[in-house]
Amino acid sequence: MKAQRFHVSHTTTYRYRSTVAVGHHLLRLTPRRLPRQLRLEHAIELDPPPADTSRHFDYFGNEVQFVTLEGAHRQLRVTARSEVAVGPAYLPDPAETPAWEAVAQACISDHSLATLEAAEFRFGSPLVAIDPAFARYAAPCFPPGRPLLAAVLDLTAQIHRDFQFDTQATTIATPPARVLELRRGVCQDFAHVEIACLRALGLPARYVSGYLETVPPPGQAKLLGADASHAWIACFCPGLGWVDVDPTNNLLPSLQHITLGWGRDYADVVPIHGVLAGGGEHTLEVAVDVVCRGPVETEPGL
Repeated sequence: MKAQRFHVSHTTTYRYRSTVAVGHHLLRLTPRRLPRQLRLEHAIELDPPPADTSRHFDYFGNEVQFVTLEGAHRQLRVTARSEVAVGPAYLPDPAETPAWEAVAQACISDHSLATLEAAEFRFGSPLVAIDPAFARYAAPCFPPGRPLLAAVLDLTAQIHRDFQFDTQATTIATPPARVLELRRGVCQDFAHVEIACLRALGLPARYVSGYLETVPPPGQAKLLGADASHAWIACFCPGLGWVDVDPTNNLLPSLQHITLGWGRDYADVVPIHGVLAGGGEHTLEVAVDVVCRGPVETEPGL
């Protein structure tokens, strides 16, 4: 299957109640370069324009742009535009993956580089605490000896079945434990819940930030979360590496998911994080548009 080319436009507008004299912002709006994802074009525009910019990679390998705005302003608009080619994901046979307990044990005893790096994602993080309640919720999907990916896919389907997509039920500050009680929320919440379940069982799981195709192929239903930035998770399996899983839509991401970045939880991949002198309260508007340009020829190996 050929790669698909996408145009992504992500505009964030802040309107401040009072004047901002100086603003410093970290922007994580640059799609990652991956074996099956090519970044063909990318640009970030700010209004007002920054006085200074610099770029670096964070601990997780996400590209970060640091910008400084000087001079009084009451509004900030950040627009990221990207052209990305995405190839199909390798979807392993769930039954052929190792038992989930063996994976949990390997993350303790295996000192290979890949497993050591993955093991960092077994622990609690700023927004996802280790809580036995999540192990209890996940337990029916993880009987002894069950292949890891089969269990993860069962858990993904369980979350999709038990939780309702509701943009009014939560905020970015709602903890996963509260989401587990409410059984409703948005893609960020469902990702945090599944991560919490896997970590409570001693399994590595990371948070993935990105986008979904806005207009689905003919005859297919529109995926939830397609009008904003999206979130899903990745679980680690020795020998395979990281496997992406989307609990919001109960599927394994492939051609319709564009990866922006990843980390322990949402706090590691906030698209825009700033410190201001002035401004007071503000309103926020976000507009995301993802359009498929169709198949594209790429270099072998994408």
